[in-house]
Amino acid sequence: MSGVLTIIGDKWTVMIVMVLSERPRRFNDIKRTIGGISQQMLTRTLKALERDGMVSRTVHPTVPPQVEYALTELGHSLSRPLRDLGTWAGANLEQIHANRLRYDGERAD
Repeated sequence: MSGVLTIIGDKWTVMIVMVLSERPRRFNDIKRTIGGISQQMLTRTLKALERDGMVSRTVHPTVPPQVEYALTELGHSLSRPLRDLGTWAGANLEQIHANRLRYDGERAD
């Protein structure tokens, strides 16, 4: 179970799943939308998600070939709790920030 939680809890996994929850996308579209992710990390994370059955990879027979990534049913089921977690984080961001400032101030003395 910890291996699955390691993948699901990774920040890049969360961001990729949220981006793909909107619609299927090509590699560069995912990279551009997320921003800050290296090509290597995006490739590695997409492969891990595909291996776990959360993302499908479709190669379209064009010249050059176009590859599209989409969430599977399992991936969509993961996007729901991730969306809820994002909503919680947004609702509590100010309180968390204030707590961090207070904590850091107490430790600086």
